[in-house]
Amino acid sequence: MRILQLHNLYKIAGGEDVVVQAEKTLLEAYGHEVILLQADNHNITNFFSQTMTALNTVYSFSAKKRVQAEIAKFQPDVVHVHNFFPLWSPAVYDACQEAKVAVLQTLHNYRLLCAAGLLFRDGKVCEDCLGKLFTWPGVVHRCYRGSRVGSAVLATMQAVHRARGTWNERVNLYIAMTEFNRNKFIEAGLPADKIVLKPHFLFSDPQIKQGHGDYALFVGRLSPEKGIDTMLAAWRLKASNGLGEQVQNFLGSLKIVGDGPLADQVAMAAQEIPGVEWLGRQPQEQVQKLMQNAKLLVFPSECYEAFGMVILEAYSVGLPVVASNLGSLSSLVDSGRTGLHFRPGDADDLAAKVEWAIAHPQELAQMGREARAEFEAHYTAEANYRQLMEIYQLALGSQTR
Repeated sequence: MRILQLHNLYKIAGGEDVVVQAEKTLLEAYGHEVILLQADNHNITNFFSQTMTALNTVYSFSAKKRVQAEIAKFQPDVVHVHNFFPLWSPAVYDACQEAKVAVLQTLHNYRLLCAAGLLFRDGKVCEDCLGKLFTWPGVVHRCYRGSRVGSAVLATMQAVHRARGTWNERVNLYIAMTEFNRNKFIEAGLPADKIVLKPHFLFSDPQIKQGHGDYALFVGRLSPEKGIDTMLAAWRLKASNGLGEQVQNFLGSLKIVGDGPLADQVAMAAQEIPGVEWLGRQPQEQVQKLMQNAKLLVFPSECYEAFGMVILEAYSVGLPVVASNLGSLSSLVDSGRTGLHFRPGDADDLAAKVEWAIAHPQELAQMGREARAEFEAHYTAEANYRQLMEIYQLALGSQTR
């Protein structure tokens, strides 16, 4: 099979980029021909390019031409869009439809519904724009990078393509990673029969957790929606003797891996709270070693995560996860089996769950074994390949109807 992948790289690399490359490698390993066309936000360098990007976000004729040319040259069986924002634009769907090529879209975020792409605003989940033709609340609240103009561009893109039927009529299939994500897009108006489920996967199979460390681990972007404040507050609670004095931390050590807008706050907390250590950004090999030696992974996100690749990485080494009971995390982590849930944004409840885990090492070890079993059952490359092929065949079948 010939597959043309389309993706837009952001200036800061993220989980989407990892998934795209992993799927490309997987498909090629099974003998398929894959071409990956990528646009790069690093090319948006000055006022002129910013202005053109704003105009092209709604509909890029140049991107459409580029895709048309590649389709004519490569003759793909399917086109798999991962991220079209902002440089490709939804014009790529017209290019596929006019060439009579099946096209599908992985729903890596909520960009079709929300200017921020997160359904998160002012420290909490926000669904104000869900289902609206013109997502004016996002403009009012400057949800795209604090810019009213930028948010208006996103709202215009969403409204134009909702009105002209792009989302419902020009895309053969959508891939959602969890049932929760799928239901949110259905609630927003996407056709239920066009949204299929396929989780992400890990291409490599690392060693099982060795368990020599005595620490909890956080890996991720240091930004408000990730629940950083709640996590730090939990460790701060258990580092006080009730008189405002800092003592030995009853939750043990917390190692924090990552970078982002809250980096300074995390660095300060690491100096103030006993047991908290900020390691900054680390290479994947080091992250894997840290996971292999941790007691548990903390995943305190306060937004609707589209997925959670870090959870897969933890499961792959047999590391249980303490996660917010919110959105997709409610199903990704089976509380009492592969980890524990706590109430989103509740530092006391997070502290209580971590404290329980530390006090019950046998139960925690069993959760680790179940986490590894969950990985082997659902998140391997082999299982994912079978699912992806079934989805491509569905897309091809819908194209011929």
